[in-house]
Amino acid sequence: MNAILHVRAQTELATIYEISKILTSSLNVAKTCREALNVLANNMGYRRCMIVTENDDGDLHLLAAVGLSPEEYGAGHYHPGEGVIGKVFTSGMPAVVQDLAAEPVFLNRTGALDHVDGEPIALVGMPIRVAQQVVGVITIDRVNGRNVGGFNEDVRLLTMVASLVGQALALQRTVVAERNELISETRRLRHELKGRYKLDNVIGVSKRMQDVFAEVHQAGPSRSTVLLRGESGTGKEVIARALHTLSPRKDAPFIKVNCAALSESLLESELFGHEKGSFTGAVGERKGRFEMADKGTLFLDEIGDISPAFQAKLLRVLQEREFERVGGTRSIKVDVRLVCATNRNLEKMVAAGEFRADLYYRINVVSLFLPPLRERRDDIPPLIAYFVERFNKDNERDLRVTPEALNVLTNCYWPGNVRELENCIERTATMARGDAISELHFPCHTNRCLTQSLHHADKDDAVAPVRSSGGSVEISLPIPEIPHRTSAPERLFGDVLPEGERERLIWAMERSGWVQAKAARLLNITPRQMGYALQKFDIEVRRF
Repeated sequence: MNAILHVRAQTELATIYEISKILTSSLNVAKTCREALNVLANNMGYRRCMIVTENDDGDLHLLAAVGLSPEEYGAGHYHPGEGVIGKVFTSGMPAVVQDLAAEPVFLNRTGALDHVDGEPIALVGMPIRVAQQVVGVITIDRVNGRNVGGFNEDVRLLTMVASLVGQALALQRTVVAERNELISETRRLRHELKGRYKLDNVIGVSKRMQDVFAEVHQAGPSRSTVLLRGESGTGKEVIARALHTLSPRKDAPFIKVNCAALSESLLESELFGHEKGSFTGAVGERKGRFEMADKGTLFLDEIGDISPAFQAKLLRVLQEREFERVGGTRSIKVDVRLVCATNRNLEKMVAAGEFRADLYYRINVVSLFLPPLRERRDDIPPLIAYFVERFNKDNERDLRVTPEALNVLTNCYWPGNVRELENCIERTATMARGDAISELHFPCHTNRCLTQSLHHADKDDAVAPVRSSGGSVEISLPIPEIPHRTSAPERLFGDVLPEGERERLIWAMERSGWVQAKAARLLNITPRQMGYALQKFDIEVRRF
């Protein structure tokens, strides 16, 4: 007998060791508990082993089991206080049933009540606790007549296993709670940050503009020189003023100079000032913009248009932070934060020798790229609302924009960007009769778009007719007849345009890498007409 008990003790010790390793190997408690029960059943000779835990709905469901069929596993759910397992859960006390057939509260939902060679089936249930709170029950059942030493050894073993399972459940629940809290906090912060970055007099709800706003907020408080890049009309001046407003220099002057509007001599006098009598007409001493911007910000717009000779003069001022007035000999030191802007490709100009490389490196400290309006179409509706509201206020009118008109404006190419959109709204609102701006009020409806005539030479484009389908009106847009075939010089790798307008549009888009401007040139139409045609034939533009 002692030898048998000694062997069992050794087996229990090895079982506990294996189970502890399994339960700490993963946070997937359903998987680790199932593997632990397999070890428990195989080492100790139990028929069935189950772990039941409380779910969010307050009921008890099987977390893991060994020795059950799929049907029996699906039936393993209980209410607290129901059956032997439910009573162990509510009382928090272990239970030993020596003969399940004689136990009146036993429910037999998992089919444990079956006799083996006429011998009774015994069940031992042990509560699983986490921080003194019962969270589940672990049970085993075996043939009663084959145990040695009664049920004390089973109760002792299940007590240790239940403690290990409780620790695994506590760890898993802690990790899940922390993960859910982190997810919730992340969502909250994203919600707070959405649209958080705002700049005075700048409208931008799109992701592209929110990224720009974030960069402006980051660069604003510094002293670094900023180079604003972007097409004409994207709002570089308002961004420059925002950089000044966000800096410690906000109470100092903000001085702006358009370098493209002045000749070289006038620009030198404008920036550096002049002494009395330094040239004809210099009747007195005059401060330059650098002096006027001392302790503040100087905004040099269109810096890519200054002459090579003046580039050398400007470079010295930026390096030394001092200059002499025109006709003067006294060096004047200034503390100026410089913000430059250009719509030109400075890198190509440097490569072509049109722009000094050393000046490029001096002004290109922090580069901010302002996206064109066609790449931030989410901003078009709020911009339209702002321009219409301002027009109504200035002209004492009560105009509104119809959904059809909004659709036309949203899908426009806008080569002139926000400036062009503003002018289009003002022009259309001025000429509109009634209290609504519809799609029929826009010049592009009659192929008289001013921007189109300015940027493109082809003015003989056909106008697509107005058609209705199913009660909805298709907007009349300036869609030209797509040419059937190109001439020999215009042919691309010997290709001939296919039949049908839709097929020719797809042909051009595929051969231009789905770039609308390139495809428009292949078909000898304008980019705006290309956009209208793609919308008309419902062709989805691929993004790479």
